[in-house]
Amino acid sequence: MHFTLSDLVTDITQNSCEAGAGLVDLSISETNSEFRFTVKDDGKGMSKEVFSKALDPFMSGGIKHPHRKVGLGLPFLVQTAEQSGGGWHIDSKPGRGTVLCAWFDLHIIDVPPIGDIPGMVRTVLLFSGPAELIVRRSLKRERHEYNWEVRKTKLLEILGSFEESGSLILLNEYLRSQEDGRENVV
Repeated sequence: MHFTLSDLVTDITQNSCEAGAGLVDLSISETNSEFRFTVKDDGKGMSKEVFSKALDPFMSGGIKHPHRKVGLGLPFLVQTAEQSGGGWHIDSKPGRGTVLCAWFDLHIIDVPPIGDIPGMVRTVLLFSGPAELIVRRSLKRERHEYNWEVRKTKLLEILGSFEESGSLILLNEYLRSQEDGRENVV
């Protein structure tokens, strides 16, 4: 079950990371009235038939989760977006990749909470798969605007590895500082 919009972003980004992509590009923007995210990858893409099956909550390829009889990632995203005054769009081409965009009207009472953006970004940066994962964030509130970008390869160059606890602590602090609009700490 997805309890926050961050859960949806994590799930969709994980799909891209597992699609044989060399590059996954995640953009997250938020204003007082809208939350929007776009995930682009250069992975295997989907044919119209595969895409149709991906929207069916009672279908699963059985590859990602061998014992699961349902695949709920895209169906949950579509349902959440449509029931909360938002929408979604997917463009996917076999052998070329996929672009998924979803948006949510934050004034609608049925919109799940946004959730922990820095924690979500940390989680997606830890996914294996693509050679490069880029996360872009735009946050516009009243008279303040924060924009930041992280690249997995650059963070690994600076931190050395995500496996060391000190590196994860620095990564967490860095992501929280970016979200808060503080100066870089790494």
